[in-house]
Amino acid sequence: MHHDPRPCSVAIGLGSHDLGVADMTVRLYQGGMAPLIVFTGATSPTTRARMPRGEAVHYRERALELGVPDRAVLIEPRARNTGENIRFSRAVLEEAGVPISSVLLVSKPYEERRAHATARKLWPGVAFVCASAPVTFEEYLASIQNDRMVIDMLVGALQRLMIYPARGFMAADPVPDDVAAAYERLCRAGFTSRLIADGANAYG
Repeated sequence: MHHDPRPCSVAIGLGSHDLGVADMTVRLYQGGMAPLIVFTGATSPTTRARMPRGEAVHYRERALELGVPDRAVLIEPRARNTGENIRFSRAVLEEAGVPISSVLLVSKPYEERRAHATARKLWPGVAFVCASAPVTFEEYLASIQNDRMVIDMLVGALQRLMIYPARGFMAADPVPDDVAAAYERLCRAGFTSRLIADGANAYG
């Protein structure tokens, strides 16, 4: 999204297999970009073995290891998709009585656009600033050490960006023709494990 981080009411770290999201959220917190962190996420087939206590719990443990005070980290341990990440985090903050006008939304680099479109749809009236680790694609692949999984997830994230607006799950965000063409090439090459079966050919 190429957003410049700025101070927000809260930083929400979206759970995944990538512990770097927790690290980036902590960096932003320690840089004065938010007074409070919410980590959100249960487990998925990708994270069950790596994060058996749940993504949000492991992220929180990482933040505490990096020096964030216990009182500054809330968790939302139930969400299993991006929409639930947003809705359930909102509920946690409302229950805690935290007034929210802006959210620093921290995700994997290739999930920024999807997260932003989802948040705009599900939490109107709040300003969202997206952030992720400032790494190149090659650096990101090296950090995850599973090229196939990353590309499969890239393809799945883009498919959702294309088909979810019509289903009411996120705001519409135009996909450039060259990106759509790359998506089709990757699907034909077999990077399809993260696709939704009934939407595999939904674009074009």
